[in-house]
Amino acid sequence: MKTLEIIDRIAKKIEPAPFPSFTPAHVFMVIELVGSSAPIGRMKLSNILELGEGATRTLIKRLQKERIIKSTKSGCVLTNFGKEIFLDLSSRVSEELEIPPSPYTLGKFNIAILVKNSAKMIGYGIEQRDAAIKAGALGATTIIYTKGKLVIPGSPEDAFKDSPEIRKMLIKKLKPKEGDSIIIGSADDEKSAKLGAKAAALETLRKI
Repeated sequence: MKTLEIIDRIAKKIEPAPFPSFTPAHVFMVIELVGSSAPIGRMKLSNILELGEGATRTLIKRLQKERIIKSTKSGCVLTNFGKEIFLDLSSRVSEELEIPPSPYTLGKFNIAILVKNSAKMIGYGIEQRDAAIKAGALGATTIIYTKGKLVIPGSPEDAFKDSPEIRKMLIKKLKPKEGDSIIIGSADDEKSAKLGAKAAALETLRKI
C-alpha cells in the first residue's frame, strides 16, 4: 500500500540526524487534520500534536518533500496528491469516536476508530496493543464485528452486551459491517489515546 510506505518514510530516521520525535501516527494525524481543517498553521499543529516547534517544522518539511502538503499565507493545505492520500486513508479508516471507560477499555480517555475489511488480519489484538503502547498509549482493545456482534478476538461473546449505551454508540457512529474491526486506543490523556488508536490502525493496515 503506497500510502503506508510514504507515511513510514516520513517518520523514518534520516542519517546523520537523530531519531525524529514524531511517529507514523503523528504523520497520519497531520494528514487527517490538514485534510479536514485546512488551512491550518504550524503553531496550531504544534499545539494539537504537542510537538515542539522544531519537530513540527521538520514534519511539515518532510510532508512537503513528499508533495502531500504545501504552505500558503493562511497555513498548510493538501496538494492534489495529498488529497489522494487523505481520501485513501479515509476510505479505510473512520473518524475518531471518543467513548466512555468500560471493562474493555484501559484508560480515562478511549478513542475508537474503525478499520474496514480488516477482521481476517486480526489475530488476538496483541500487535495492535503493542503498536498503541509504542505510540505512548496504555494499550489498545481490538474488536471484530461479525454476525451483528462486537466480539473480542477468540471469544464468541458480544463484548458490550453489558454496556448497551457504548455498544449503541459504536454501532450508530462507526457503522461497522461484517468483517470490519474497531480499535480502541486508551490513555490517561486524549492525545496519547488518539495516537495509540492511529498507530494500532496503521499496524492493522500493514497486514491488509
